[in-house]
Amino acid sequence: MIPGLRTYRVNPSARQPLIDYMTGGLRAVGCRIIHTSTPDLAPFVLVIETPARERIGVVAYAFLATRTPTTNRPADERSFQIKYGSKQDYADDNVHELWQDPLGMFTTVLLGIDHGHGDCVSADPVIHSPTKFFIRLELKDEHARRIQRDGWAAWERAKRSAKVGAARVETLVGATREHFLDLVRFERAARGLEPGNRLILAEHHALSLPRARPAPPDGQSALIELAATHPLVEQFALSPDEILDLIAGARRLRMAVRGWVAEEHLHRTLAKLSGITHCERLDEEGGPDLRVAWRNGPLLSIECKNVAREPDRHGNPRIDFQRTRAAKGNPCSRYYEPTEFDIVAACLHAVTQRWDFRYVVPTALSPHTQCEDRIASNIRVDSQWTTSIEEIFRQAYTAQGAVA
Repeated sequence: MIPGLRTYRVNPSARQPLIDYMTGGLRAVGCRIIHTSTPDLAPFVLVIETPARERIGVVAYAFLATRTPTTNRPADERSFQIKYGSKQDYADDNVHELWQDPLGMFTTVLLGIDHGHGDCVSADPVIHSPTKFFIRLELKDEHARRIQRDGWAAWERAKRSAKVGAARVETLVGATREHFLDLVRFERAARGLEPGNRLILAEHHALSLPRARPAPPDGQSALIELAATHPLVEQFALSPDEILDLIAGARRLRMAVRGWVAEEHLHRTLAKLSGITHCERLDEEGGPDLRVAWRNGPLLSIECKNVAREPDRHGNPRIDFQRTRAAKGNPCSRYYEPTEFDIVAACLHAVTQRWDFRYVVPTALSPHTQCEDRIASNIRVDSQWTTSIEEIFRQAYTAQGAVA
């Protein structure tokens, strides 16, 4: 028994297919099953050894995914219900923490398994904890088809929650039985990521796997040789390829690098414009990213944010506009105040694959509905954002009461 892990008695005959799915998928890729818990006690605990002699522990909150016709729900929908026991069991206290190993030896997964079709869907156990039982998670047939076609799929799902600080969307990841080990490794790497970065990591999960490298195109050999002389190569005692693979395989490092790359492209975009008379990168913890002036006007600060991979249903890019965490005892500190910077720049690369930017003044953004004097966390890059540098500086100087 794992200390601190709350367990639940379940029907073993109904739950055995879930354990068979997981152990079957692991054995199919050469894993050795060292331990598996009995099917009458949930969540299920697995300990495996991979063909590379890597030992992994898994705590699986696993449920049966089915197509269950439900009144007022779409017909092209499958779902699984997060529940153990009966509603009567938790009439007085229906709050359940999904266990996480503080030492990182075990990886927690929250799964809906369709063993008949041979696929499963994984939700983020961090943002679902604590949970109430008898919560239902849905997926569309189109997502199931993508899983079957590619063996792996990721998408965003709207998540209704009134809790301050809770994400309004979540990223679901689907895999076939043969990719169940990949799914466990993904969840180990994605623990604690916000939904947008979780989606990016899921879509690029293959980057962390060994792969053959094509020969460099003509004319790039000199560039590769130059990269090998960079001071970081000597300092880290790694080749340029190894450094890039390290970035690709470390989710937090890659997310941080994406942010810095967006800031660098924004700096280059602004610095080359004739009307810009001052442009500098800033490196202040929790502060804005650039300080810029237009036509010798007062200095203005700019906050740069990457948009999420998937736009909203109207085609507008979205920004998860909040800090990674809040100060202890003050959940509203996770959200920005409109006075913290003068301009917000949205980097559209995740959607357009180009380093393009749109701009807005923070006072034009929607206020948070529960935290006074804070900006909403779910921001749409819509028609009020502009691509005109001159227009955005005019608006920012007007807000300051200054004239450029």
